[in-house]
Amino acid sequence: MRIGLLGTGNVARALAHGWRAAGHDVLLGSRRPEERTGIGLPVAGLDETAAHAEVLVNATPGGVSVDLLRSIGAPALAGTLLIDVGVGLSDDFSALTHPNSSLGELIQEAFPLTPVVKTLCTMDSTTMTAPGELTEPGTVFLSGDDAEAKRTTGRLLTDLGWPESSQLDLGGITTARGQEHFAFLFMGIAGGVGSHTFNIKVVTRPSADTL
Repeated sequence: MRIGLLGTGNVARALAHGWRAAGHDVLLGSRRPEERTGIGLPVAGLDETAAHAEVLVNATPGGVSVDLLRSIGAPALAGTLLIDVGVGLSDDFSALTHPNSSLGELIQEAFPLTPVVKTLCTMDSTTMTAPGELTEPGTVFLSGDDAEAKRTTGRLLTDLGWPESSQLDLGGITTARGQEHFAFLFMGIAGGVGSHTFNIKVVTRPSADTL
């Protein structure tokens, strides 16, 4: 698939390398592409990246993501699956920029014709693309209102090394709040284990009760 990744930081680059290794056509989008040469990946402007992509990935800082997407425009995003991996945190990482909602919800609200799927925001960039290097399989979560968009996202997660058995569909886009609010627990665990490269795993009883 043609995958456009908005952002050129560690997360965008890790995902781009992972999907390119799986055979996908990747392009990173930047507001200043001329300053992002030499990173070993193709980089273009935001509008060009959006026009190129069958799937867009928001890997920009969560506090600016909605405004950045608005600069591309709703017509250019309409009908394109947008995978959101961002989390909005204050500069000192002490507060969420969307404490009573989630970035995923705000993007979906701002762009109703763009199916949004939230995923991969509960781990660091290394774990996103190399889950098999941990001591045992972990869980990756998906939130979104569009079933087909989540199926496509699931296939792309599989290409990064996440088998279906590790993927947990949480439900609609409102469940993205849980994923994003996990950021504080993530930082606490990182301090406890002395590393950001880890994951969590949902475990149940052998015969789990249904809700």
